[in-house]
Amino acid sequence: MLKQPPPNSTGIFSDIRLFFLDKPEVETKIKFHSEEERSFYSKNILQRTGIGVDMFRVLNIHRIGIETPVSFVFDELMKWNGDSSCWPNHIAKVTLKEDKLEQIKVNLFGWPADPFNSKKGLAGLQLFHLFNLNAIKIQKTPEPFDFDNARFLLYKCSGGYPIGYFLMYVRSSIPERGEKEMAQLFMMVGFNFYGNKTLSRLNIINKTWQAIHNRATTHIMNKFKQLSEWRFEQFINQ
Repeated sequence: MLKQPPPNSTGIFSDIRLFFLDKPEVETKIKFHSEEERSFYSKNILQRTGIGVDMFRVLNIHRIGIETPVSFVFDELMKWNGDSSCWPNHIAKVTLKEDKLEQIKVNLFGWPADPFNSKKGLAGLQLFHLFNLNAIKIQKTPEPFDFDNARFLLYKCSGGYPIGYFLMYVRSSIPERGEKEMAQLFMMVGFNFYGNKTLSRLNIINKTWQAIHNRATTHIMNKFKQLSEWRFEQFINQ
């Protein structure tokens, strides 16, 4: 049976259905069962990207296997923009500065600024400016010592939230870890809510954010897998 691409969203309510209400096919959230397991991932992130995430209260990582070569998956990542069928563009509008991935702005509902006050927002908060992504490093080819063919896009985040790092990382599967597909895609965010560890300890904030973020990210990962495998099938059948 031929693969199909993910459906395009047509508006805000379509985004809500496709990225929040529908049940995702594959669960992608990596659950830390101990501080040692979290430390293992933190050390891997530091080793492979050069950034430390131990200082963050929130370390959220998702992973999915994709049956396409690593280079093909990364090429798909490099096409990320405000028209992607894998991103809830009507809820969180993506804008690329000069059409390049080095600087990205994300606004709620596509509003360029807080409608209550274009400069300072409501009570000094830019409620509709979700965050900016400024690239720290975009590694397009593996390092000479890489054994797993890794490539990644690493960003420093600023703006409304989160204050921390955002990482999209793809590598070859490692059979010893039970990975079967050609490639493994990871998405990671590490931050403290509004840069404050105290706020990050509040359970209601954590649970609300986790529920929204994990649901949306799981759908994004599943849709990206579907898109990559569909395009790869089209490529090899040309």
